Amino acid sequence: MLHQADFTIPVEIEGQYHNVYVIKRPGVDQFMKRVGELYEVVVFTASVSKYGDPLLDQLDIHNVVHHRLFRESCYNHQGNYVKDLSQVGRDLKETIIIDNSPTSYIFHPKHAVPISSWFSDAHDNELLDLIPVLEDLAGPRVADVSLVLDVSL
Repeated sequence: MLHQADFTIPVEIEGQYHNVYVIKRPGVDQFMKRVGELYEVVVFTASVSKYGDPLLDQLDIHNVVHHRLFRESCYNHQGNYVKDLSQVGRDLKETIIIDNSPTSYIFHPKHAVPISSWFSDAHDNELLDLIPVLEDLAGPRVADVSLVLDVSL
């Protein structure tokens, strides 16, 4: 699997550097480019910044990520990292969270677009399949995404 890595990130953990080998999810480059055309992109991750920053430096080849929020911006709720979208400082009517962990968006289920976890399936199309959904949500007919999205149902 290491020979298939798209890039490697050296991460310092307790004074020692370790290489993290990263394989990009299929379609991520096209997905990021299109989402950047439609939205202001804010990456909100439960990862620590010493890993997340270099990862995004490599992943954001189209320079679409406007802001980055890391673990320290998450709320620890019953031992889980929860992403409070009010931390983003944007109008929630226009704010969407795409996440593989339902716990991450328990404060804002009406703003969530769930996505499955990905590990190595080279035939995965989930990111590309989300593009039409995100295009529709960005359209003029949607004044409030929470009236369209509600994963708590």
